[in-house]
Amino acid sequence: MKRIIALACAIIINAPLCADDWPQFLGPRRDGTSSEKGLLDAFPKDGPKLIWQRDVGEGYSGPAISNGKLVLFHRVGNDEVIEGLDAATGKAMWKQSYPTEFTDGQTRVHGPRATPAIANNRVVTLGAEGILTCLSLDKGEKIWSRSLTDDYKTSLGYFGVGTSPVIDDGAVLVNVGGKQAGIVAFDLANGKELWKATGDPGSYASPVICTVDGARLAVFFTRTGAVVLDAKTGAVRYQQRWRSRMDASVNGASPLVVGDRAFFSSSYDTGALLLKLTKDGAEKLWEDARIMSNHFNTCVYHDGHLYGFDGRVDSPTAPTFRCIELKTKKVKWEKEDFGNGPLILADGRFVLLTEKGELCLVQATPTAYRELGRTSLLNAGPVRAHPALAAGRFFARDQKKLVCVDLKK
Repeated sequence: MKRIIALACAIIINAPLCADDWPQFLGPRRDGTSSEKGLLDAFPKDGPKLIWQRDVGEGYSGPAISNGKLVLFHRVGNDEVIEGLDAATGKAMWKQSYPTEFTDGQTRVHGPRATPAIANNRVVTLGAEGILTCLSLDKGEKIWSRSLTDDYKTSLGYFGVGTSPVIDDGAVLVNVGGKQAGIVAFDLANGKELWKATGDPGSYASPVICTVDGARLAVFFTRTGAVVLDAKTGAVRYQQRWRSRMDASVNGASPLVVGDRAFFSSSYDTGALLLKLTKDGAEKLWEDARIMSNHFNTCVYHDGHLYGFDGRVDSPTAPTFRCIELKTKKVKWEKEDFGNGPLILADGRFVLLTEKGELCLVQATPTAYRELGRTSLLNAGPVRAHPALAAGRFFARDQKKLVCVDLKK
């Protein structure tokens, strides 16, 4: 008995600390937050320790991590490539690929845009030409694949297909953008269509799943506007046209759900919209063109405040990094001409990656902008793929390499 107790104690003592995976776009809760603790309070003189790095191809698809495996989705030559790596070492475990002819005449980056989604030992990717693919996470075996642009006769938009799919209860939900199939759910097991709804064109924002008053809801920000659906059946619970009056524009930032509130933001003189979600749909609380206009990076919520980037990246002045109080819409502070960048909130601090490839550490406080550290991490920009944080490791990529750095104390 003593040996059993001693063994049990040893297992508990030596067990790894519970840490979030990063299995999809914007992390485990699809809101840019991590529950990890014990991270750096400031950067060492030469920056965080580099654990590993490897060469990669083109694209804005961020890494996804689950069960110690990292899924990398990028373009190499004339192929879109899906690779499984050991997250701790960067060692290759498996690889699948298929040909692509996609060309982006706007950004000159021709790789995939959407971040993979992982659930139930399945990896789902969506390529820049609309190829939706499902592989096994452990072995990289192909389960199914289909072309959404062929099946639903959709366009590639300004920058190719760029919405990241979400997996919920055995279904893959995508803003496909078809005339009679704006939003479609596919069976994770075989790729067959489960339901379709709306005729909304596709956007570059990615959907969010949430539960409100016991109802499972899917919240989308399509090219047309805000849509709230029953996640299981596709029944539309709420729909509001809300987009820029300028046709040559995109909705790029994903909805941010905080409790029963859904926050939407878009650039091109559009601003912000706040909905109150109910089990039967939603109601508009307010819209405001002044407080926050996200171009494509999604805001992050912390202790009653939203932190994000106001303004377009292609304007004469760079976007402003801003903190606003959600309840009052009051701007608490702003850092002008900061630029754009994806945010990850962890341990009371923001880990922020600028488009120039600088890694910044910023205190999550409404009092004032407080930068705790800054270091050069990547240089083959523009750096727009959303990074990942898992087991104290920070994963980020540009157009030439993927790096893993240690953020643990």
